Amino acid sequence: MLEIPNRVLIAEDNRVSRHLLERTVADWGFDVIGVEDGGAAMEILQSDDAPPLAILDIVIPKPDGIELCERTRQRNDLPYIYIMLLTALNKKHQIAAGLEAGADDYVSKPFDFDELRARVRVGQRVVRLERTLQQRVKDLQKALSDVKRLKKLLPICMYCKSIRDDQAYWHQVEEYIHVETGTDFSHGICPECLAKWNAGLIE
Repeated sequence: MLEIPNRVLIAEDNRVSRHLLERTVADWGFDVIGVEDGGAAMEILQSDDAPPLAILDIVIPKPDGIELCERTRQRNDLPYIYIMLLTALNKKHQIAAGLEAGADDYVSKPFDFDELRARVRVGQRVVRLERTLQQRVKDLQKALSDVKRLKKLLPICMYCKSIRDDQAYWHQVEEYIHVETGTDFSHGICPECLAKWNAGLIE
């Protein structure tokens, strides 16, 4: 199973609420990064080592939670981040705007910690599935590239059957294919050659 970093970003400008969230989520076994404004959150979310899960209060200082979602989703070159928004229970328009901006889920304040924990676990599963799919796509692309490379016209010695690579080095067929695709060979003898060998026609 693909290993996903066990880290969560929490962006909340209310110090008491943020510390409560940080302590609670840490007790669930997560490494927590806590920030108090959108600028700090944006820097983390745009980094190559961004946490796979983010819990963002919608009304943090700019950029707010909704803008953070929009800007995060614009970065298709980074691994997927599961985003949960924190919003007041009576702010239905904020919830709709956040989901439209790219949030995956939301939790209303005051929140229930059992519900929050369950939603965080859902986020973990979604991230694992997303990144497993990304890895399989990469593996498929590499396999297709290897097949295309082998379908090209290969320069081969008419005597010893060695193959010349792109750097003008010569390799045995088995070595060349192993380097290019990772495939190993098990050697045997075909029926036609076996008959010739039994007849003493080949050694």
